Amino acid sequence: MADKPSFSESQLEIAQIAKALSHPARVFIMERLLNSNFCSGKSCCTSGEMINDIPIARSTLSQHLKELKLAGLIQGEIELPTIKYCVNTENWERAKQILENFIKQ
Repeated sequence: MADKPSFSESQLEIAQIAKALSHPARVFIMERLLNSNFCSGKSCCTSGEMINDIPIARSTLSQHLKELKLAGLIQGEIELPTIKYCVNTENWERAKQILENFIKQ
């Protein structure tokens, strides 16, 4: 019996990016982090700086930040006692290119 074919690396990458952006809260977070004016003029901000502008609970925000971080779209810089979240620009540029190539097909 022949082995079933597997998904390509490209298909897996597209799915990972799409999954990371599949919730409006995560889209909101990415938009805010990409807009440096949102984070008091800085390129990074804490969940505490985000929580008043997003219609979800703090624990839910933490989960969404975790999903974006697992997908590599954001990174956290630990400055105890807080974590500042920033867009991982290298991975974000790659994600944009991957999605652009997919949409152009």
